[in-house]
Amino acid sequence: MLKITLMLVGLFYYGHNSKYWYNQCMFLMLSMLILMSLYSSSASLVMKSYWTMNDNMSSSLTMLTLWVSSMMIIASNKIYMSKSKPKLFTMTIMTLNMVLLLCFNMNSILLFYFMFECSLIPTMMLIMMWGYQPERLKASFYLMLYTITSSLPMLLLFIIMMKTCASSMMIKYMLVVNLNENSLLWLMFLIGFLVKVPMYMAHLWLPKAHVEAPVSGSMVLAAILLKLGGYGMIRLMNLCMWLNKSISYYIVSLSLMGGIITSLICLRQHDLKSMIAYSSVSHMSLMICSLMSSSKFGISGSVMIMIAHGLTSSALFILANMNYDLINSRSVMLSKNILTFIPMMSMWWFIFSIMNMSAPPSINLMSEIIMNTSILKMSFMNMLPIMLIMFFTSAYSLIMYTSLNHGNSNKYMNIYYNMTHMNKTLMLMHSMPVIMLVCKLEFIS
Repeated sequence: MLKITLMLVGLFYYGHNSKYWYNQCMFLMLSMLILMSLYSSSASLVMKSYWTMNDNMSSSLTMLTLWVSSMMIIASNKIYMSKSKPKLFTMTIMTLNMVLLLCFNMNSILLFYFMFECSLIPTMMLIMMWGYQPERLKASFYLMLYTITSSLPMLLLFIIMMKTCASSMMIKYMLVVNLNENSLLWLMFLIGFLVKVPMYMAHLWLPKAHVEAPVSGSMVLAAILLKLGGYGMIRLMNLCMWLNKSISYYIVSLSLMGGIITSLICLRQHDLKSMIAYSSVSHMSLMICSLMSSSKFGISGSVMIMIAHGLTSSALFILANMNYDLINSRSVMLSKNILTFIPMMSMWWFIFSIMNMSAPPSINLMSEIIMNTSILKMSFMNMLPIMLIMFFTSAYSLIMYTSLNHGNSNKYMNIYYNMTHMNKTLMLMHSMPVIMLVCKLEFIS
C-alpha cells in the first residue's frame, strides 16, 4: 500500500497548472502499469501485513479503481483548461482513490468501516464544487442521509463483534462469529451494504447524485462506489456461511421486483443520466440475488458483473456528457440524428448499448449467465422475473440508442462538434478490458 500512496502523492504536483494535465495523465497511466505487479491471482486471502490482505477479488477492484481514476483525470480536461480549481480537483480525486484502495485491501473491520464511510467526503466535494445545478445540495444531502443512516446499525454490529472476539481482524471473525443465530444481527450487517449497492427502495439517492455530479463524479459513483456494497457483502459473507434463508428469500424477491420496476422506469425516462443511473439499479438487483444464493458460482458471477458494469456504465456517462456538449441538454427527446453528424460517436453508443444489455462478445454476457444460473438454483420460480428484467433491459438499451441516433436533428445542435482524440482514447480504454477479459476469466472470477 505504501507503493500506491507514494505513486499517487506525486500527482499533487501537477494539479496547479492546466498545461501539466497531459503530464498528469501520463504519470497516472505509468503508475497503473507499475502497480499491476501488485495483482494477486490467489483465490484465498493472503495477508500482506497485519492490517492489509489481498485476494483475487480485491486485486481486481484495486485495478478497476486505478484504471477508472486515470480515466477520470482524462475526462475532466475542461476543469484543467478552464482553471476551475484544478489543484483541489486533483487532490480530491487522489484522496478518494487512496481511500478506496485502502478499503479494498483492509483487514481490520473497524478501519474497513472507516474507509467505507470516508469515501463519502470526496464524493460530496465532487458533487458540491463541480456539479452543474443548484439542486446539487439536495443530492449531496440525500447521499449522506441514506448512506450514513443505514450504516449506523452495521457499526453497532461491528462493535459487538469486536467485543466478542477481542480483535478487529476480519479473518478471526470468519472462524469465530456466526450470525445465523440472530436474524436481527444478520439484517444489521446487511442493510448498510444493500443501501450502498443500492437495492430497490433504498436507491433514491443514486439518480439524484448522478444527475448533479460532474462527469468524473458519475464515473466514480457508477464504476467503484456502488461496488463497495457488493465487496463488503462478499468479504463478510463468511460470517454467515449458511445464510439465514428466511431473510435472504425476502431480499431476493424484493430485488427481482425492484429490477423489473427500475427497468420500466428506464423505459419512461427522458433524462439520459437518470436512465443510465436507474439501469445501474436494475443490474445491481441481479448481483444482490446472485450473492444471496451463497454459492461460489454466484459470488464469481457477482464479481464479474461488478467489473463489467463498472466499465460499461462509466463509458455511458462519458457518452452522456459528450451528448450534453453536443446539444446542451440531457433530454433524450431533443438529442437526435447523431448518426448523421458524428458517425464515430454513434458507433460507440451502439457498442456500449449492447454491452449494457449483455450482448456478446462482452464479459457482461458471461457474468449474467453465471448469475442467472445461481439464482435459478435457489428457485426455478425466479425464471419469470429474470426473463422480464432481461427483456426490459434490452428494450430500454435499444430505445436509448435509436432515440439518440435516428430521427430529425435539432436546430440547436452544435454541428461543428466532433469527438476529440481524448474521447476516442477514453472509449477504447473502457471497451478493451470488457472484451478482452472474456479470454481470461480467472483474473476476475
